[in-house]
Amino acid sequence: MVPADPGGGVMRMDLLTDDVAGLDAALAAVDAFDRVLVDGLLRPGSAQAGGLTELARAVSGSPLAARVAHAAEKTAGGGGGEDDFVALAAARSALLGAVHDALLERVGAATGREPAAAGFPAPGATGGANVLAAARSWLADLARTGWRGLDHEGVSAAAPVVSALLADPALRRLAALLDGFAAELAASCPGASVEQFPVRRWADLWTKGLLLTVPGAAAEAGAEPVTGRLLPLGVDLQEHATAVQAQVHAVFEPADGSPSRIVRASVSAPKPDTVVGAGLWQLLRPHMSLLAAAGEGRAMELTGMPLTAEGDLLWADVHAKPGEPADALTTARVALPAATGPQTAPLDRHPARLAVPVFLEGYGTGTDGDAVTFEVAGQRLGVDVDRIPAAGPLTPRAVAASRACIGLLRWDAGEFRLQPLAVETLVRKKPVGVHAGAWAGGTTDKAGAKAEKAATDAATVLRERAGRLLRT
Repeated sequence: MVPADPGGGVMRMDLLTDDVAGLDAALAAVDAFDRVLVDGLLRPGSAQAGGLTELARAVSGSPLAARVAHAAEKTAGGGGGEDDFVALAAARSALLGAVHDALLERVGAATGREPAAAGFPAPGATGGANVLAAARSWLADLARTGWRGLDHEGVSAAAPVVSALLADPALRRLAALLDGFAAELAASCPGASVEQFPVRRWADLWTKGLLLTVPGAAAEAGAEPVTGRLLPLGVDLQEHATAVQAQVHAVFEPADGSPSRIVRASVSAPKPDTVVGAGLWQLLRPHMSLLAAAGEGRAMELTGMPLTAEGDLLWADVHAKPGEPADALTTARVALPAATGPQTAPLDRHPARLAVPVFLEGYGTGTDGDAVTFEVAGQRLGVDVDRIPAAGPLTPRAVAASRACIGLLRWDAGEFRLQPLAVETLVRKKPVGVHAGAWAGGTTDKAGAKAEKAATDAATVLRERAGRLLRT
């Protein structure tokens, strides 16, 4: 067990390693259906019929039972329609949602943290019935051809649908999903020549896209304005070839004295491939003052900042001002254990979405090559050092030498793993914090300053080239 706070609370590590009842069976049913999508549903064979039956059997005790059983039988006979595919997608989503809920419950039991309030606000209605139907038709055609039947003509049919979805702000979430999905599919055309498909990922995207075509499903539940003190815990930096996002995890203490809450604030920006490392902060910093506060170890005072039921702050600098110094490790020791977690929107319940802030100390560390583990009371917790960004001073070596850690508890490849956001180590017998987001607000560190300068030079060159192109 790991102390969760100085007052004597504990974190039950054994609960994170014990088997979760029913989890393997639920995932096996999901995998069986995912394999069905590889060869498509135009002319299902016996193996595909078996996968459809296994999915239907897995939800036989739920309100979806009759509808999914009918859809599975009809689809196995080659006569599945769009409504049947929606039912199958709903069954798959429900199974992964149940896995998500079971894992989240296990994390709550391990940390002793209060669960979020039950229920979720109902989203408002959205329009765009015709374009939603067009998106559903394209996804249904994908299911019929399967991943092996992919060709450029079928994939490119998504382009006009995406353009129409983008015209409606309420449907842009679906537009972004379909645009990215189509790009991945296009890169693998023709499907007949592909040796191995990202089966789970593409099935996830297909399922989410299809469910978002149900009228009203893509609508957001809205946000409430909140006022109080925000105490940053750490920054999770996520980099893509053409985009970058920083997500600040924090504890929010409402000014009205109500219970504190775990929240997030995110900012993203397009990225040229020449900007890497600490230079990424230059792209994000102008859009969110919170990054500077997180880098400097400072709280933020919020006034009327919109906060969603999922715990996302819809950040606007006009609603925030810098507060007093606030050490993240102290926040994790004192404030994090008493904070309640956010709710999860129904369509977002998926084990890959788990990223729960936790604080650990009093553990031992083990290394095996580049792999790092924390060892507590005979239990091992894998540390996902591959998620540590190069745009900060935190390194796998610092994690291996640490004695306390703030991290995001994730579930990956059948086990819980910890993504470090900050650690405490001893330097000359004095405790020193090392944070992944320490350079978010700027740095005098030699390596960070060098990367920042390189990014500045690259951005200058790109602006000059863009200017010449616009003038010609």
